[in-house]
Amino acid sequence: MPKINRYVDISQIDKEAKKDYIDRHSPFIHCETTAKKGEKFLVKVRVGNEYCHPDDFDHYIAYVQLWDSERLLGQATFTPGSLGNQCSQTEVDFYIVPTKNMKLTAMSYCTKHGLWESDPVEVEVTE
Repeated sequence: MPKINRYVDISQIDKEAKKDYIDRHSPFIHCETTAKKGEKFLVKVRVGNEYCHPDDFDHYIAYVQLWDSERLLGQATFTPGSLGNQCSQTEVDFYIVPTKNMKLTAMSYCTKHGLWESDPVEVEVTE
């Protein structure tokens, strides 16, 4: 099993370089905390909150995944240069149709620094 890196509260870290490293690799989930059963529901995943990530041929975000507990809901795959070879925050919009309450997590994979996991987001699904 590969090592999975997790976001830590960067406000508690003193060194700017460490804040940059953690933030620019961590996926963040942005969505409502309630959804209607059977209706399209938008989940935005953004890699990096305050800092951007490189998009070089040997150092880039290769994919972003969205999970509901242990069930893979979707994946977006990127090739080097797909973000214009510029430092930026990778963003993916996932549209899902929920049928039950969800515990969402996102994963992002950096070709140089490995796999990163978001904090979970609970979504209540109503009728």
